[in-house]
Amino acid sequence: MRVEGLLLNARLVQGIFDDLNPLTRPRWNYPDGPWDPRRNTREFVAAMPAWRAAGLLSFTINLQGGNPEGYGNLQPWINSAINSDGSLRADYLDRLEQILDRADSLGMAPILGIFYFGQEPRLRDERAAVHAVEQITDWVLARGYANVMIEIANECDNSRYHSIIRPMRAGELIRLVQQRSAGRVRSAAGRLLVSTSFSGGRLPTDNVIAAADFILLHGNGVNDPARIRQMIESVRHSPQYHGQPILFNEDDHYAFEQPDNNLTAALSRHAGWGYFDYRMKGEGFADGFQSVPVDWSIHSLRKTGFFSLVRQISGTQPMGR
Repeated sequence: MRVEGLLLNARLVQGIFDDLNPLTRPRWNYPDGPWDPRRNTREFVAAMPAWRAAGLLSFTINLQGGNPEGYGNLQPWINSAINSDGSLRADYLDRLEQILDRADSLGMAPILGIFYFGQEPRLRDERAAVHAVEQITDWVLARGYANVMIEIANECDNSRYHSIIRPMRAGELIRLVQQRSAGRVRSAAGRLLVSTSFSGGRLPTDNVIAAADFILLHGNGVNDPARIRQMIESVRHSPQYHGQPILFNEDDHYAFEQPDNNLTAALSRHAGWGYFDYRMKGEGFADGFQSVPVDWSIHSLRKTGFFSLVRQISGTQPMGR
């Protein structure tokens, strides 16, 4: 399979996680001590060279994280770099800068997500959402990152979002970032590259396909690799598709030892693929990249299976050589 130009990636959205709710904060204590957001980011940054050495080129991180318990609608914790008025929290940005600086030095291309449906409803109105997009765009530009891509929202079709984030109007915020960054990035495009994602198994709407610089798909709920291939082909047959790169940046299906799995299915249609790993019932600290507290090292069976296949695909040397 031809893999040049594809982004093998992982959903690592909790790299700047914190919880501002004192009632739920103790949930995230480490096995050996209390929750510490600075430790979390420090250990994330320390693990990055091992991911890159294995051939991982990209990862998704999000200003509002993701569900630290895997799945579920009830989310009383408060994890957001965005205040209710759309302004940004300096402590979150400090942690984000550490991660993006290290990604730059390692030659990685992160996907920076802005909104997550479990936290975005805490913004007071649509104007606050617009303000947040403006603020993070300017912050990225001020630091000169030419390797950072923007994901406006994780699964923009979730009904909890403000309407400007949802599919019918999603192009407004995509174009806002594109226009605001035009001529201000040292890259071939000369601006930031922007997209938004949809729920697992769902296809982007034609208006989003028309506006986005790259197409984001999710494989959650897709149990048959044939459906992964079908999703990619369906995007390419959209009348609004104009040759953009296609990649999955969230998929919780593994079977890495099988010749046909969701990862290899995506690559067979020249699309990137992203590993989503959460701690399942009965599992320990080493399991799960989204479950807080996070062990950012490659120790669990699933992580080892994923990174071993990434090494094989990318032609990098196994660990220890």
